[in-house]
Amino acid sequence: MPTAGSYLVPVIEDTGRRDASVAPSVRVGVLGCGNVGGALVEILDEDADGIAARTGVRLVVTRVAVRNVAKPRVASLHADRLTHDAHSVATDPDVDVVVELIGGIEPARTLIVDALRSGKPVVTANKELLANFGAELYSVARECGRDLLFEAAVAGGIPLVRALRESLAGERVRRVTGIVNGTTNYVLSRMSDERIAYGEALREAQSLGYAERDPTADVEGHDASAKAAILASIAFDADVVAGDVYREGIESIDVDDIDFAHRLGYEVKLLAVAERVGPDGPGDPAVAVRVHPAMVPRDHPLAGVRGPFNAVFVEGDAVGDLMLYGRGAGGRPTASAVLGDLVDAARGLVGGGAVWLPARSPVEVRPIDELEAQYYLTIDVLDQPGVLASVASVFGANGVSIRSMEQVGLGTEARLVLITHRAREADVQATLAGLRDVAEVERIGQLLRVVGPDR
Repeated sequence: MPTAGSYLVPVIEDTGRRDASVAPSVRVGVLGCGNVGGALVEILDEDADGIAARTGVRLVVTRVAVRNVAKPRVASLHADRLTHDAHSVATDPDVDVVVELIGGIEPARTLIVDALRSGKPVVTANKELLANFGAELYSVARECGRDLLFEAAVAGGIPLVRALRESLAGERVRRVTGIVNGTTNYVLSRMSDERIAYGEALREAQSLGYAERDPTADVEGHDASAKAAILASIAFDADVVAGDVYREGIESIDVDDIDFAHRLGYEVKLLAVAERVGPDGPGDPAVAVRVHPAMVPRDHPLAGVRGPFNAVFVEGDAVGDLMLYGRGAGGRPTASAVLGDLVDAARGLVGGGAVWLPARSPVEVRPIDELEAQYYLTIDVLDQPGVLASVASVFGANGVSIRSMEQVGLGTEARLVLITHRAREADVQATLAGLRDVAEVERIGQLLRVVGPDR
């Protein structure tokens, strides 16, 4: 929560507009000038007066650290602002606020610490760094009495972090479920809408700029896992790092799985889920954080999120259910989120305050084996008498109840498509191990968790 002085800026009129000519100037140093950094500098240069009139602070980019001054976008900036020396920007006494858009762990980690220790608030979009070293950086920020803001690290242009940190600060959040990776959502949307194969949908995403040349971080869930760790840290004031997050990607999803999901009334989405687990009450003992594909009921708000868009669904004790939706990536949408943080940091400097950073408490992160869900499972079996009884006996022996089952002919084989009642993950995995020992079972196919109550 901001301190009382954080938003005290000169208001000249009662109309809500501020006189841009008297807005105090705040000098900005930018580390990195890629898609997001370049877009941020362009917005600040193009709309300096409008931003000052709307916010009461004039943001002036005075220094920009870049690797390659010959890049066309970089070359268009004023040469006197450019430098190769990022450390000199982070510690420059003539820079008031530092924006870190380099990415990765180092040198970003050192640069942020040095900037904070030099008395400068820091705005960053670095999800990898925050997901692994967030607690350390929050501690330094509190020690120095300076802001560390990171709206753009989780869902691009969606104001999610601010909503959790400020608007829902007094809310007891129970669960946060999100589509937080635009690449995978685009791929799954194309597979769902056009029935095209995973590889074709991924190549299309790459051609449109929605996927990197090496899409591993996206399709294997690493990107979403980092964001899930950050979300859990904010929602539950807990020290959660990327390594705590259970992770599965979307590479094994095929069109048949999506077709079966449709027939059953579901869409397949890659979800990041962070939730409280264990008994209610103060001092809850544990949280669970995971990323995996899931079957989402078609009447759930997340099921309708298509293409490269992101959305996050929040469930709280008092607020009930709410969803935030928008573009989760892209230079200008992400730069807009950075700009919002930059305005907060600048107002904090002008008003003499800082955004409150809660201490992150150690927390037990429950392994997925202990969690419960419904499950979708496909099993290819020999099409002969007695096979259904053999399969069902393995489920029964492990305490997993089958809610529904459909058989699809495959010549001399058959595919069994099952949905279970709620079951413990460890029991489901034991069931899979037992099925591998059944002679009639040819192949165990897809396993997907199912969102929502038993139907």
